[in-house]
Amino acid sequence: MSLGTHHNGQGHPGPGAAEPLPAAAARIRQAVESVIEGKPEVVRMALTVLLAEGHLLIEDVPGVGKTMLAKALGKAVDCSVQRVQFTPDLLPGDITGVSVYHQETGEFEFNPGPVFANIVLGDEINRASPKTQSALLECMEEMQVSVDGTPRPLERPFMVVATQNPGDMEGTYPLPEAQRDRFMARIAVGYPTPQAELDMIDMHGADTPLDRIAPAASVADVRSMVQQVHTVHVAPGVRRYVVDLVAATRTSPALRLGASPRATLHLVRAARAYAALEGRGYVVPDDVQALAVPVLAHRLLLAPEARVERRTSEQVVAELVARLPIPSPR
Repeated sequence: MSLGTHHNGQGHPGPGAAEPLPAAAARIRQAVESVIEGKPEVVRMALTVLLAEGHLLIEDVPGVGKTMLAKALGKAVDCSVQRVQFTPDLLPGDITGVSVYHQETGEFEFNPGPVFANIVLGDEINRASPKTQSALLECMEEMQVSVDGTPRPLERPFMVVATQNPGDMEGTYPLPEAQRDRFMARIAVGYPTPQAELDMIDMHGADTPLDRIAPAASVADVRSMVQQVHTVHVAPGVRRYVVDLVAATRTSPALRLGASPRATLHLVRAARAYAALEGRGYVVPDDVQALAVPVLAHRLLLAPEARVERRTSEQVVAELVARLPIPSPR
C-alpha cells in the first residue's frame, strides 16, 4: 500500500483530492536543502517531526545552521514563524504573552506572545532559567497556553524547534527531564563538508539565502499531509517491537533512567511520518531502527558506570537495537 491519490488523465490530483504526500514533501525538502547545504538527513528528520506533530531539539555548537534550519522550514511551508532568544533574564510571560489592563476601558486585553505561531524557534533554550524553560511545557504537550486561568488554543500545525548549546559550554542550564521528554527527537546538524562550506561562502556572499526560498506548500497542505500520516498502518508485530525496544531501555544496566511511555508514542508517530515520506502506507522495522537514536537517546540518563566508561546514550540505544530480534514487517 502506498500513500497516493486518484489522478486525472493529465497526472494531476483530481477534484477535491489531496496531493500525494511524497510529492509535496519532496518540494519542501528541496526548498529547505537549497539553504541547508549537504545535510539531507537533518532536513528529513525535521520534516518527519513536523508531520508527526512533534517538537524538535537541535543540539550543537553555535554557528552550524540550527537557526537557519528552523527559519528555512517555516518559509518552505509558508507558515508563521516566531523566534525567541532565550537569555537568563527571559520571563515566562515573554513567551506565552501577558494580559494588560487598559484604564480607559477598565478591561484586560491579552497580548499574545511568540508562542502563538506555527513554528516557534527557541534559540539557545538552555541559557534560560528552568522556570522560563517550563513555560513551554503546556503548549508543547497540550497545544494551548493558559494565561490568567484562561486556556488559549494554538493553531495547527504547531512545532517548537529548540536549539541548545552542548551542556559543557559556559552559561547553560541543563534541560529538566520532563522538558526533554516532550521533544519528539533530538538531532545535531554537525559541521558541513569542505565542499558544502565552500558553496556556502558563494551562496551567502551577496544576500541571505532565506530570501530566495519560495513557499513550497501552504499551512493547509501541511494539515492534509498530517492527516495522511495518521492513516499509515502499524502492524501488531511492529507495535510490539517498539514496546520491547523502549522497555529494554528501562532494564539496561547502562542506564539509570529509561524511556517513558510518551517515548513509545513518539516513536510510533515518528515512524508513521517516516514511512509516509517514503510513500509507504505501513511502517516497517527499518523505520523504527532509523528513528530509535534521535527519538530515544535524549530522554535517557546514563548509569555512573557507563559515564566512567565514556559511553553515550546514543551508543546504548544503538546496542539495544542491534540486540533486539527484528519482527515480521506485516
